[in-house]
Amino acid sequence: MRDLPPRELQAYLATTDSDPLLLDVREPWEFRICSIDGSQLIPMGQLPAALNALDPQRETVVICHHGIRSRQVAMFLDYQGFRSVINLAGGVDAWARDIDRQMATY
Repeated sequence: MRDLPPRELQAYLATTDSDPLLLDVREPWEFRICSIDGSQLIPMGQLPAALNALDPQRETVVICHHGIRSRQVAMFLDYQGFRSVINLAGGVDAWARDIDRQMATY
């Protein structure tokens, strides 16, 4: 598991040949306010029940509001044997400040 701040993650996503899952672990109301294009919502509390639907061989980028919940989920996925897990450090809040200034914030 590794942490990447928004600028590093954006650069990585632009150059990688893999097709990472952008896994947003916030609540539905948060996701409705703002989200990173292409991300899939599975709230943190629902993740254990949805674990079998995820591919542990697929690179997974975990996203939340400030990077705290996503770090916990990233560590959980790593413990569950997921091959490559990245935490978006600073979450969508940092993404909105550093990458997409048009993104709504809360």
